[in-house]
Amino acid sequence: MRFSPHLLDEIRARLAVSQVVGRKVALKKKGREWSGLSPFKMEKTPSFFVNDQKGFYHCFASGEHGDIFTFLIKTEGLTFPEAVERLAAEAGVTLPKPEVRDQEVYDQRQRLSAVLDASVTFFEEQLAGPGGAEARRYLTEKRGLRRETIKAFRLGYAPQSRTALKEYLTKAGFTVEEQALSGMLISGEDIREPYDRFRHRVMFPIGDWKGRTIAFGGRALDPDAPAKYLNSPETPLFHKGHNLYNAHLARAIAHDKERVIAVEGYMDVVALTEGGFAESVAPLGTALTPEQVALLWRMTPEPVLCFDGDSAGKKAAYRAIDTVLPMLKPGMSVRFAFLPDGLDPDDLVRQQGPEAMEAGRLVDAGTAGASGTADPDFNRADRRRVSSLAL
Repeated sequence: MRFSPHLLDEIRARLAVSQVVGRKVALKKKGREWSGLSPFKMEKTPSFFVNDQKGFYHCFASGEHGDIFTFLIKTEGLTFPEAVERLAAEAGVTLPKPEVRDQEVYDQRQRLSAVLDASVTFFEEQLAGPGGAEARRYLTEKRGLRRETIKAFRLGYAPQSRTALKEYLTKAGFTVEEQALSGMLISGEDIREPYDRFRHRVMFPIGDWKGRTIAFGGRALDPDAPAKYLNSPETPLFHKGHNLYNAHLARAIAHDKERVIAVEGYMDVVALTEGGFAESVAPLGTALTPEQVALLWRMTPEPVLCFDGDSAGKKAAYRAIDTVLPMLKPGMSVRFAFLPDGLDPDDLVRQQGPEAMEAGRLVDAGTAGASGTADPDFNRADRRRVSSLAL
């Protein structure tokens, strides 16, 4: 959606820059301006100033400059439309309605989103019910998760049934076509009766950048299941290579800590969050894509790519290097964390505690002049000189 200059000016007129900035920066009045410590760079003496009359902020330490929209984009990783929507709501400014065609697309997306929201509730109820005992044991006893963590990530259970979710959603007023289009049912010309896609699996809701559920990942409880993990298919809401698991919860923390950690799996993210690394995200069962790298860079200019300590993890690191190297630019790089052999982040945190993760070894893929002790396997790729750094 395009926003007119008049609309943007109206929002600016209703919200003082100090009001928006003051939620993140402790400001002190200094003449006609406000001053505070830079949110963009570590400093002891304030070099960050806000001028409400002129409608801008300026950081002398980093050179960052802008208005209320720019501030949210820079400090929270929002897109420009997201910043406008949030500030318009805060200012009480009504945004223009979309055109007819846009409205039709919007209405469809709203219906599909409602299907997925209802599915989250269904899976949560199933996990809490008698049929969810095995899934609860898996999460609390085998994986060692606290109940509050399970609740925070809205984890659930898909029962061993071909129609349980379908019947639930139908009673909630959703058509079979909507259920199939959302990815919750498997359907097709050769399928007489569409049936539930996820069965006898622990369910991980996948949110978009705003936290709206757009898909699911399901972890099989049956050891003989054809696929250990199963994701939703591509839908009007979900494009696997364009999203990161937990990005909506991690991005604000990543901006505050100036660090985001990309790991390989859902359980790695959940376990790391429970261990104090809430800035963790994961690709969705696929090799890291350029679009996902761009999302990571929206959170921090130097994300950490953390791979499992096995041969598959090293292969994933090599693929990530091939993806990232052509994208490197001044101020935008990545670092790699290699775990002990045979361990993934979930294992490491549960077995050795969060301090083991904090002591993890990182190698810089974006600084050609780095020095230190390199991982010999990583060095064989002849990509970059690497350094041993602390998390």
